[in-house]
Amino acid sequence: MRLTRAKSALAGAVAVLALTGCGAGTDGAGDVPETATGNLEQLAAEVKCEPNMQTDADQIRQAICAKGDEKYVLVTFATDRGQREWINTAKDYGGYYLVGRKWVAVGHEDTLTTLQGRLGGAMEVGLNHADH
Repeated sequence: MRLTRAKSALAGAVAVLALTGCGAGTDGAGDVPETATGNLEQLAAEVKCEPNMQTDADQIRQAICAKGDEKYVLVTFATDRGQREWINTAKDYGGYYLVGRKWVAVGHEDTLTTLQGRLGGAMEVGLNHADH
């Protein structure tokens, strides 16, 4: 059952990636605050998002956040290992990932750079499919 939930969450993130395009290199952000911690609702409140819950399971929680034309997925995990496994699989689809402790935001590079200014975290980039 866990695998099905993880696949469902991954499918949601992939849908957002389809809206934002494939990944490419990034130079990173300027001044990054200390990485935020908390549950999905706390992180969403920090960035003034009313989360539209997509997955609410024991191991993974996922919501879509939207402000105007900006859309991103906010995902929280029960364990560090579950988070890393999810990221490693998701990065095969390209895109940009803002990664904190037991949370990930997935979306367009510009949107995540803005989020990074509020949540901290480290930017990770998925595979660049333009070269294939």
